[in-house]
Amino acid sequence: MSNKNNSENVAYNELAIRYNLSVVEYVRTSMAALSGCTAGLLGLTGLYGAAFYIFAVTSLWLMVLFKAGFKTWKSYFISRKGLLTNGFFGHLFTYILCWTFIYGMVHVY
Repeated sequence: MSNKNNSENVAYNELAIRYNLSVVEYVRTSMAALSGCTAGLLGLTGLYGAAFYIFAVTSLWLMVLFKAGFKTWKSYFISRKGLLTNGFFGHLFTYILCWTFIYGMVHVY
């Protein structure tokens, strides 16, 4: 019997990972504000507005993975799931703020 350990040791550059995550956080905040304004302009309400937010978050996640490379994303980020779910509810509040503000300016008489 062999006691070889098949797991790989991976070294991460902490500064690079933090920088990448801060850039993604900035992009997410911008996306939440922009998609909230878009939903307000389009007059989306209720579940349509919520579905639009989920669509925007998922689209941004796929664009980030595409830019990083679907096979090489591990070079830039630690977790794909964390890249999708981190800040989901925090950015939801930014989305709702912009959504209701623009909706009120455009659609309420």
